[in-house]
Amino acid sequence: MRKKIVAGNWKMNTDYAEGISLFSEIVNIVRDEKKGDQIAVICAPFIHLNSLSKLGGDTVKIGAQNCHQNESGAFTGEISAKMIKSVGCEYVIIGHSERRQYFAESDALLAEKTKIALAHGLIPLFCIGETLDERNNGNFFEILKGQLENGVFGLDEADFAKVVIAYEPVWAIGTGLTATAEQAQEVHAFIRSELVYRYGEEVAEDTSILYGGSCNPKNAAELFAQKDIDGGLIGGASLKSRDFADIVKTFNA
Repeated sequence: MRKKIVAGNWKMNTDYAEGISLFSEIVNIVRDEKKGDQIAVICAPFIHLNSLSKLGGDTVKIGAQNCHQNESGAFTGEISAKMIKSVGCEYVIIGHSERRQYFAESDALLAEKTKIALAHGLIPLFCIGETLDERNNGNFFEILKGQLENGVFGLDEADFAKVVIAYEPVWAIGTGLTATAEQAQEVHAFIRSELVYRYGEEVAEDTSILYGGSCNPKNAAELFAQKDIDGGLIGGASLKSRDFADIVKTFNA
């Protein structure tokens, strides 16, 4: 049975004190108000991970926003999956559109990162998504299929079953634009059909697929009500404790 997940991505925001304060607020609200079995996750900058893992307990899980593809070595400024796991993280974002765009991360590189994250017991939140040009050109299904095939479809069934997919239309991230619930569901259904083709019905039905394009408290209920949308990868709204908690609470009903 697939899990309902709301994962916040703070990106490069909050200094140390701000992060502790924001996370403490989120934990307190979620602890008091969440009623279902949905999972809340905060993917924070590296400076926060150790401290937040001690504050979240079972209420809010902790994730990193990236990891290096190598086990260790002379890679100044990078963080390994082993390091991330050692401070209590359970999740790591792999392949966010900003990493693909600004750091030229290829599908092949992301496949390596996914494998090493899994090897260290981390749950990859593996992101795929199309640009506005790709959407308008009508070839976005092929783009998404290629990202899946080259990024995660090289995993065996046992490893893939540990992966969470996050669909993030690049044209709806930080732009104020949001895919309609129908557009999001169409893509999520396509993704699940690709999982059926590659891994079979059982694995596909058990895989959580999150929506990651400007999800907020006003549109979360309509998005999460769709058959194949299992939660969200939340950007800006995760920097406001009340907004993030309200999105988590969307699953209470």
